[in-house]
Amino acid sequence: MDSIKKQLEKKKALKYLTKYLVIVVGAAVYAIGFQFFLFPNAIVSGGVVGIAMIINVFTSLPVGLLTVVLNVPLFFIAWRHFGLDFLLGSLAGVALSSVMVDLFALSSLVATNDPMLASIIGGVIKGAGLGMIYYVGATTGGVDIVAKFLRQRHAHINFGTIILIMDVIIIAAYAFVLKRYESAMYSLVAMFVVSKVIDLVLYGTDNSSVCYVISEHSDEIIHEIISGRVHRGVTILNGAGAYSGREEKILMCVIKRQQISEFRRMIRSIDPNSFCIVTDAKDVFGKGFENIAEVK
Repeated sequence: MDSIKKQLEKKKALKYLTKYLVIVVGAAVYAIGFQFFLFPNAIVSGGVVGIAMIINVFTSLPVGLLTVVLNVPLFFIAWRHFGLDFLLGSLAGVALSSVMVDLFALSSLVATNDPMLASIIGGVIKGAGLGMIYYVGATTGGVDIVAKFLRQRHAHINFGTIILIMDVIIIAAYAFVLKRYESAMYSLVAMFVVSKVIDLVLYGTDNSSVCYVISEHSDEIIHEIISGRVHRGVTILNGAGAYSGREEKILMCVIKRQQISEFRRMIRSIDPNSFCIVTDAKDVFGKGFENIAEVK
């Protein structure tokens, strides 16, 4: 028992170490995109920083102070709705990304002076960094927390798409208030690229996946898929092990690509010893997916 307990503790420690290592790398990649591409070309960041810049115009309060103040209620929401682990990961994401940006600011390197090139390349790099941070269940604070909260209620919308919508609203308000329309237009290009790269990192290029599950806890898994965390249909296939000859229930479920992480967590929490196959589905037609009558 002691050896099993030690192994579990070792796996848990390795999991946390890997998570925070990914956050460190993601924060560094994010800072490279921001500091060497976007910032030198006056490409505005969306999110809480953009809101703070707008408020600064009317109040003259420091942008840094406003950013911290605006993040306080958001982190309270994160703690209440997503737990301490998410809160700690997000605090690490905020702290590390800020530190990395300040460290890279010590260098006078400017990768390009072309705003369009900076918007595209900088957006790709920043999006890759953010995607890594989101992938391990953390955020960089601000609207990222709001996006995660909204996605719980609108699971069919990709994480990057929610961030893009909010950033577009904030940047449009920034352009209107400060009359910096050209800067805002380049910022919109960068935000679009960032959102697409985030979705690519989180969900890959396919929209749907087919999952097959064999488990001794089939009934509990079926309940969670249908009415619990996933909200998808399940087909029960009857099978038998060729070696054991034992009859088995094989669960087949088609899910959206963005649900894979939640599906894995659900399976792991119910039966970590289950046998699970996830494969890509090129085209899926039917309720909850694409309507075959509308396909040309």
